[in-house]
Amino acid sequence: MYYSTMEKFGVEKRDILVDRVGDARDSQSDARETFRSSLEHFQSVVDTPETTLQEKYNVISDAYDDSLKSANKVRDRIEAVEDVSEALFEEWEDELDLYESASLRNTSKRRLDETRKLYSSLITRMHQVEKRMDPVLEAFEDQVLFLKHNLNAQAIGSLEDELGQIRQDVDSLVRDMEASIAESESFIQRFRE
Repeated sequence: MYYSTMEKFGVEKRDILVDRVGDARDSQSDARETFRSSLEHFQSVVDTPETTLQEKYNVISDAYDDSLKSANKVRDRIEAVEDVSEALFEEWEDELDLYESASLRNTSKRRLDETRKLYSSLITRMHQVEKRMDPVLEAFEDQVLFLKHNLNAQAIGSLEDELGQIRQDVDSLVRDMEASIAESESFIQRFRE
C-alpha cells in the first residue's frame, strides 16, 4: 500500500530502493565511525589511570550505548532495503507478462536477473557486516559490565589484556563495513546510469 501511494506521487520502487540502500550505506558508515570512536574511548580508559574509575566507566558505557544504537540503526536500514527490494522484484516479475514484444521482455528479464544477482551480493554483504557487529558489541558489553561491578584499579589493569582482541575485532569489522559501503555505492550508481 505504501509503495502504491508513493507511485501515485511519482516515486517509483527503484527510487525508494536506491534511497534505502543509500540510507543503509550511510548507517553502516556511521556505525563504522561509532565503533572506531568506541574503541578510542576504550583505549583511553585503559591508558589514562589518573582519571577516576567512575569517569572511566561512564566513558566506555556511553561508547557502548552509542555503538548499540548505531548497530540497531544498521539493522533497521537493512530491513528497510529488504522490504522495498521484495516489492520491486515482485512487481518487475509480474510486469514481465505484460510485454507484447518478446525481445523487450527478454531484455527486461535479463536486467531483472542481473539486478537480482547484484542485489543478492549486496544484501549478503550487508548481513555479513550486521553479524560481525554482535561479537564486537558483546565484547564492549562485557567490559562495561566488568567495570560496573568491579570499579577498582585492578579491573582497569585487567582490561588492557582484552584491548588487543577488541582492537582486532573492530578493525576487521571496519574493513567489512567499508567493503559493504563500497558495494552499496556501486549498486546505487548502477541505478543512476
